[in-house]
Amino acid sequence: MRSLLHRRSTLVSAGLTAGVVWVVWGWAMHVGDRWHLFANGWFMSVTMAVGSFIAGATSEGGGAVAFPVMTLAFGIDPATARDFSLMIQTVGMVAASITILYTRIGIEHRALLWATVGGAVGVVVGLESLAGLVPPTFAKMLFVSTWLAFAFALWMVNRYRDREVHRDIQRFGRRQAAQLLATGVAGGMVSSITGSGLDILTFSLLVLLFRITESVATPTSVVLMGVNAAVGFAWKSLAGGGMAPEAWDYWWVCVPIVVVGAPLGAWFIKQHSRLVVAGFLYCSILVQFVAAILLIPMTPVLLGFSGAVLLVALLCFRWMANHGVRRLEWLAAHGTAGNGVSVG
Repeated sequence: MRSLLHRRSTLVSAGLTAGVVWVVWGWAMHVGDRWHLFANGWFMSVTMAVGSFIAGATSEGGGAVAFPVMTLAFGIDPATARDFSLMIQTVGMVAASITILYTRIGIEHRALLWATVGGAVGVVVGLESLAGLVPPTFAKMLFVSTWLAFAFALWMVNRYRDREVHRDIQRFGRRQAAQLLATGVAGGMVSSITGSGLDILTFSLLVLLFRITESVATPTSVVLMGVNAAVGFAWKSLAGGGMAPEAWDYWWVCVPIVVVGAPLGAWFIKQHSRLVVAGFLYCSILVQFVAAILLIPMTPVLLGFSGAVLLVALLCFRWMANHGVRRLEWLAAHGTAGNGVSVG
């Protein structure tokens, strides 16, 4: 009975959110005479049907699908792809966040607070001073290299089936707040270039260092990226010179899709094994990286940059994992062990 009521509340939340968005979107499409945009932008509607579902179900934002598809498969400028990613995640991941909060899916509130503050600072600083300095090919390789390192970190976590995890950060203090804040700043700056990044960095910190169960870390990262995308969207629209006109065209044809796909993803991950989604992520990230190597003209400098990004990201994730083990030992020594659960 409880499961039935939870499922019904999820559908009600998602349905109400989608209904409101559809009404406003339909009115704006009619008034602005924008229906013709589907003729040229239909491929983005299809892309975001998949991307929004992944955004709601995993720690990857919808931009993690949109950015590589737009830049690698369709040759769209990375700045336009970044703008679109921020814009569409503001709709899709905020819709998923409403479902998560309404149905009381567990999140780590302190992590959300401190990473949100850091992410807001990082995305604004990045948009103002960093994004314009990164050449398009380097932006593409920054994205795929970081995500490849993330896939390795996720695989490393899932190797240990019988590990102790928690639903909140144990012995939370100033140090933990500072780590979340710093990760937020770094993730926000990556988001200012590729449209997403804060979500996977914070997810990795929660899972690898703080040993938070993925069932809490995933919805936390979804809400976090939704807020960060909204901050980036608002800042660039109002104070950063505006979003790319082409990004707006793609946005209009994707809004009614993502407002359904992301909440469905959030519901799906609640019903299925995380290993199913993880396996899909491994494959998609590997395909993205191989495609980038094959499609982007490589130079020694670009290869060196990609290798450096991959190495630094791997070292960061490895540091998180090693210190996560030490943290568990410290918690055990101070009488906090035993409050967690083992996952298999």
